[in-house]
Amino acid sequence: MIEVQLQVNGTDVRHAVPDHTLLVEFLRQTLRLTGTHVGCDTSQCGACTVNLDGVAVKSCTILAAQASGGTVVTVEGLAATADQPMHPVQQAFVQCHGLQCGFCTPGMIMAVDHYLRKPPALDDASICHALEGNICRCTGYVNIIEAVRHAAREMYPEACAASEAGAGSERT
Repeated sequence: MIEVQLQVNGTDVRHAVPDHTLLVEFLRQTLRLTGTHVGCDTSQCGACTVNLDGVAVKSCTILAAQASGGTVVTVEGLAATADQPMHPVQQAFVQCHGLQCGFCTPGMIMAVDHYLRKPPALDDASICHALEGNICRCTGYVNIIEAVRHAAREMYPEACAASEAGAGSERT
């Protein structure tokens, strides 16, 4: 057994777990934060993506002990305030129909949250690169990509307007 100390979604937690416990297992089984999904057990699908110390990581590839001392944000921790129960990325996925069954959605949202930490490039190639390692098996990515753009416009209206205006003038 090893003692794991983390800040998870703004709350300090401390639990003794077996040495081999994966971060995804710690979140789901020990803390009962089931928004982080286990999809493939091979680190291919990205359904388990969380932010660890500000970086999007696949929590099925990290031991809880390796993360000890760190700060984890899961999909449950994204909602900013009581005034805004959903994060702009979560809202965009709903508004743009960027999900079907919803199984991959938490991992996608966490990857997009990481991508949108600064004003992003909104071209398809940049967005697809940001989503690499996150697989949706039941829908095309058209609505997911639009959700990324929608969230970016909500979070960075001036930067996105200028970027899209510049892109439009280059096409003509």
